[in-house]
Amino acid sequence: MPAHEGPQRSYDAVIVGGGHNGLVAAAYLARAGRSVLVLERLGNTGGAAVSTRPFTGVDARLSRYSYLVSLLPRKIVRDLGLDFRVRTRTVSSYTPVERDGRPTGLLVGGGERRTREAFARLTGGESEYRAWQEFYDMTGRVAKSVFPTLTEPLPSRDELRRRVDDEEAWRVLFEEPIGVAVEARFADDLVRGVVLTDALIGTFADAHDPSLAQNRCFLYHVIGGGTGAWDVPVGGMGALTDALAGAARDAGAVLATGHEVVGISSDGRAAEVTYRTADGEGVVGARHVLVNASPQELAALTGDQPPAPAEGAQLKVNMLLKRLPRLKDGEVDPREAFSGTFHIAEGYRQLATAHAQAAAGRLPEAPPSEIYCHSLTDPTILGPDLVEQGYQTLTLFGLHTPARLFDHDNDGVREELLAATLAQLDAHLAEPLTDCLATDADGRPCIEARTPLDLERDLRLPGGNIFHRELSWPYAQEDTGRWGVETRHANVLLCGAGAVRGGGVSGVPGHNAAMAVLAETGD
Repeated sequence: MPAHEGPQRSYDAVIVGGGHNGLVAAAYLARAGRSVLVLERLGNTGGAAVSTRPFTGVDARLSRYSYLVSLLPRKIVRDLGLDFRVRTRTVSSYTPVERDGRPTGLLVGGGERRTREAFARLTGGESEYRAWQEFYDMTGRVAKSVFPTLTEPLPSRDELRRRVDDEEAWRVLFEEPIGVAVEARFADDLVRGVVLTDALIGTFADAHDPSLAQNRCFLYHVIGGGTGAWDVPVGGMGALTDALAGAARDAGAVLATGHEVVGISSDGRAAEVTYRTADGEGVVGARHVLVNASPQELAALTGDQPPAPAEGAQLKVNMLLKRLPRLKDGEVDPREAFSGTFHIAEGYRQLATAHAQAAAGRLPEAPPSEIYCHSLTDPTILGPDLVEQGYQTLTLFGLHTPARLFDHDNDGVREELLAATLAQLDAHLAEPLTDCLATDADGRPCIEARTPLDLERDLRLPGGNIFHRELSWPYAQEDTGRWGVETRHANVLLCGAGAVRGGGVSGVPGHNAAMAVLAETGD
């Protein structure tokens, strides 16, 4: 919205925060004929789902925070007429390891035959591959049953269990720690670790954590799209939020950046939203307020009792390389290894050790992480000259680094952790990664790292938690409401990642909050 324009006095819906979920809600409500205002604190919409050029003078537009797509229902893309595409990665993952003094690894993808041969090369037999097939056939059946429910009113636990219709799968995923199934089904430490990683993305937990936080994380990572596939957004993650912002505007929504909401008051039927700009404060009325922010921020805005503190546990690193590094494992092409998820220090015992060390207040000695190269699947994020010269991006996501480890010296610990993480990668490379890093216009290496505290500062993620709080089970529980977005204020809804069935780049909380408004008003 141009700086000289101000919001009108009242709207049917005011949306607090212009991240992707807020934009989804705005587009749905505006297309249904509602007057909609989106108030965004930052100078741009998109939240964590943005593309930026982080390196001075370099034409590389990277997905700076969120980076892969799995949980976004095609229904939302179709309903909103979004010009947005994803590309499937032909390789799922590569995990290097040294065995019997020689470099080897596990490449998953490239066809059934190649995957079976890769398992045999690593383990010396067929049993681990058969166990892998059986396990992911099971999660695939669960995905087909559960994923469609994410954009429906919340089912009860019993209803979802009937939808799954597989008592073994229900027990494995919903009732007992995922470590039980991993240890019962797989014998190889590396294979066990690859399976477990999906339970630990942004979640600080052990394989046998009795809270089952790791199970909830695992579930969301294997149900996306009804297949569990994690795809590459064409044009970067900003392509999605740019398309959403365009859809919302085209439908008549007003998007006001540089407007920080500082308070919400509601009597359950009408609400007032107070915001601050560079020019002062203003107030706008609304029939409904949808909050695309964390539960902590919602409580602060409404004056309610805040929920328990959240804590993130990840390191995010963005890099631009002049070339991909060569691998010690000469049987794998780096272009294949880095096009999927490249697992580093993620053997099963390594993950357990890293968690124990971090829980004791120390940085993991061998920090686990995973890397992928966006530009191998989608080179459009690089300028033509960079593509011609063979430049590539690398995105690294580190595990088991809770925010508490950075409290005393965020900058110093960040550098220490980054060096230790890259050392784990270098152990499997035939040349140091630093030899491959590009430099920016000022001669600095093209690498940036973000800790949980950095994410809290930049994006107001509570404790740097990428999910805003622990992920929820995708079924109704006490006080979750019909759609999982309701709050104690009848006309104030939570449409961010902290809603039930939130987390990840999905648009699901935005869709569900919009559906709750439209259901209440008879549409």
